[in-house]
Amino acid sequence: MAGLFASTLRPAIMAASRRSGLRRAAEGLPVTRRVVHRFVPGETVGSALDSVAALRSSGRFVSIDYLGEDVTDAADADAAVRVYLDLIDRLGRLDDRGAVRPLEVSLKLSALGQALGRDGTQVARENAHGICEAAERAGVWVTVDAEDHTTTDSTLAIVRELRLDFPWVGLALQAYLRRTLADCAEFAAAGARIRLCKGAYDEPAAVAHRDPAAVTDAYLHCLRVLMASSGYPMVASHDPAIIDAVPALAREAGRATADFEHQMLYGIRDIEQRRLAEAGNQVRVYVPFGTQWYGYFMRRLAERPANLTFFLRALAQRGH
Repeated sequence: MAGLFASTLRPAIMAASRRSGLRRAAEGLPVTRRVVHRFVPGETVGSALDSVAALRSSGRFVSIDYLGEDVTDAADADAAVRVYLDLIDRLGRLDDRGAVRPLEVSLKLSALGQALGRDGTQVARENAHGICEAAERAGVWVTVDAEDHTTTDSTLAIVRELRLDFPWVGLALQAYLRRTLADCAEFAAAGARIRLCKGAYDEPAAVAHRDPAAVTDAYLHCLRVLMASSGYPMVASHDPAIIDAVPALAREAGRATADFEHQMLYGIRDIEQRRLAEAGNQVRVYVPFGTQWYGYFMRRLAERPANLTFFLRALAQRGH
């Protein structure tokens, strides 16, 4: 089943995630939207804050993502900035702070204007800088998310500039990209917070490992570099093999549980999230919200057979 999923079903799901006709059809089905709430708790800032309250009451940290990417209109990028500023202002009122900040927002630079042609990088940089200024005042962290490999050079260049003014800004790196081990070494040596994930886009073999075992191996190589550095590793994985490897890697590097964190997605392996938190680990949950949920949702289905099984079972139950 795993081989069939990786070779056939996953590519088909990823292809569907890019088809605007299927997106419109899915977004118009009430049954789909109800099932999506397993992974996306709502469409408004208020719904995101409700999830924050529930997660914080269980001792978990949060990273909130306003869904949207590949914006090609400056007005849409400006609208995304306004939502983030409102979100950060309301998070700041919670006064929930610590040495490791429990409240964070995640930014996709393509939602902030990175895809706006010739001036996109500058627009995204300025928008991200404004969000970071607000986050610093509010005591909220910011992590810049990863997207497909064609954006990596631009994204990392913007992160380097942001970190000159905001050294606490984090970044996400995708272990399946062949370049990532070198990127981990660069940013870890600078003491950065690094969210290490396997990678959620359908990338060509020329730039990314495609075999699941090779991706896991690349992840563990990158994680060893992060653990041995002066930076702050964020282990963004649901894979039991990776989670099981973390304690030994942390001991090998002389790290206590306060020196790194686990990260998982909202709605995925909630029992495991709670187990890790109850065992004294720092666990941060990635909470997406917004109306542009289709691409995010499809990538979640493509990541794990269990997610697709849940979706199909829920659809069947809703249909009765």
